[in-house]
Amino acid sequence: MRQSQLFTKTRREAPKDEVSRNAQLLIRAGYIHKEMAGVYDFLPLGLRTLNKVIQIIREEMNAIGGIELNLSTLQSPELWQKTDRWDEKKVDSWFKTRLQSGGELGLGFTHEEPLTALMREHITSWRDLPVYAYQFQTKFRNEVRAKSGLMRTREFLMKDLYSFCKNEAEHIACYDRVSDAYVRIFERAGLGNKTYKTFASGGSFSQFSHEFQTVCKSGEDTIYISKENNIAINKEVFTEDVKKKLNLGENFIEEKAIEVGNIFTLGNRFSEPLGLAYTDEQGNNVPVFMGSYGIGPARLMATVAETFADGKGLVWPEDVAPFRVHLVELSGGEAEIKKEADELYRNLTDAGVEVLYDDRDLRAGEKFVDSDLIGIPMRIIVSQKSLAEGNFECIERATGHTAYKSLPELIGQLTARL
Repeated sequence: MRQSQLFTKTRREAPKDEVSRNAQLLIRAGYIHKEMAGVYDFLPLGLRTLNKVIQIIREEMNAIGGIELNLSTLQSPELWQKTDRWDEKKVDSWFKTRLQSGGELGLGFTHEEPLTALMREHITSWRDLPVYAYQFQTKFRNEVRAKSGLMRTREFLMKDLYSFCKNEAEHIACYDRVSDAYVRIFERAGLGNKTYKTFASGGSFSQFSHEFQTVCKSGEDTIYISKENNIAINKEVFTEDVKKKLNLGENFIEEKAIEVGNIFTLGNRFSEPLGLAYTDEQGNNVPVFMGSYGIGPARLMATVAETFADGKGLVWPEDVAPFRVHLVELSGGEAEIKKEADELYRNLTDAGVEVLYDDRDLRAGEKFVDSDLIGIPMRIIVSQKSLAEGNFECIERATGHTAYKSLPELIGQLTARL
């Protein structure tokens, strides 16, 4: 993509009403636009990055047998009344709207009820199980504390997977597969060595659920990490009884962290009131055993932004960056340099390398400041100097390491992982 055709622009100053680091940087770098508190638009760079995160999650969900679908956001009260989750006095996150013809609808904040009801048409026998159904779907939550950028929003995209199993043993096997898939997701997003599977309160069925928490100074949660076990406990359940029960020893490190994913055992919490059951091999009618597993792609994107940014701007890991290369042309109007940069852009693009080509008529300093702020992993400079040397100047955004490479070397390096 030519940067001259990218309609979004960088900003030198962050919005005065934005206190979170992720939103300040993403807005300044032209990735997102703030509509109002807790509501953001994704601009071209932001959408490319978000889609990279989504694709990582999709690939890992598909790898464990997940089947993707998409449910409606609009929700009818009847199902939610059966599970006692329609009343705002019990669930305060609803956004609701009135129909002109009369009655109320809700804007879904989660999808256990509608998907469980839908599965009544598809699960009748033990032969139909297990089922792992997931979606990337817009949720709405009437969030009071919408002040953390993409971390806590009123409208957001969620990957929610729901497992439907014959019994607890089958569920546990699924639970462990999803947990392992989450580990791979966070590793691919660059957060593997900073993210811990964390014991948290259990919800409706089990004593514990699990969160995946990424260590970050701006995090809202406090966790206690057992380095020897590579696992953590959320402060809300960190007691002597819990430590003994989990047998994690006594050496814990306190850290601030951001929750980037969660997994819950639901058991029969939704299948029983909504009548989702199957006939087992002996002809018995048995409630389906369920689990729920969530990741917010935009929240994960914001966590990566918060974790790796430096004083100059964003620093994206390769797998989530909007482009692999930021090609910066410093022709100063010289046709020969412009021609060289255009040819390099074509060669890289033809080789399948994703390139943002800064072909704008700006001074070198402005281009470098923008490049640092946008945070693409590698900057390649085409200038009078590179033309004279016959090699291209390549700078790694994360480390600042500079090397000079020929076109074949560049193509070989950049296509090695394609």
